[in-house]
Amino acid sequence: MKELTIEEKKALCNYLQTFLTDERKERLQTVLAHRTRHFTVVLENLFQTQNISAVMRTCECYGVQDIHIIEKENEFTIHSAISMGSNKWLTLHNYPNEPHNTQKCIQTLKANGYTVVATMPSENSYFVQDLPIDQKTAFVFGTELTGISPELLSLCDRAVKIPMYGFTESFNISNSVAILLSNVVERLKKMNFNWALTPQEKEELYLEWVCKSIRDVDLIIENYLNKK
Repeated sequence: MKELTIEEKKALCNYLQTFLTDERKERLQTVLAHRTRHFTVVLENLFQTQNISAVMRTCECYGVQDIHIIEKENEFTIHSAISMGSNKWLTLHNYPNEPHNTQKCIQTLKANGYTVVATMPSENSYFVQDLPIDQKTAFVFGTELTGISPELLSLCDRAVKIPMYGFTESFNISNSVAILLSNVVERLKKMNFNWALTPQEKEELYLEWVCKSIRDVDLIIENYLNKK
């Protein structure tokens, strides 16, 4: 599809909405109202596809729109039976296994105003309930066996941990993401500032979701543009 102007995208969106029921349009708008980019999740070198997919499902459920995936020796793949289509509604930023991909990811996040927080149970880590969340925050999770790499850890601004009271020293990564996001998202919703997407982000994402809700949408768009 050719690059469209803002007005052309609005006209296209209005046209495509005619293929949706009122209930579907209302559902898209309701979910969109709860989406945020105040938080994002960074996954480094995960190798278990079920964990990756469970994390995506958790992020989608909590309204976290973006996930950043840093690949090393483990290639990023999705387990469709576990993700349950959640990846369809998320914005995935993939950093393939190439020199300096870790630095590229973190530099991109910091350039966009994110404080980068390692998830690790160290003495100097904040407990999740005490972590300041007034600034945009990227939560970093490392590989299942060894955690966050020293390279990535050196680029983080602070660290966070989840309280644990048993013999086991850590949670499964998908459980960690769920517990952490449950805490910070609920705290965020009670804070008195705008954590939602910008109007332009909402318009762009809504058009994307409308397209993903329509069968044979590429053909429909092609016919629409040809008539124009």
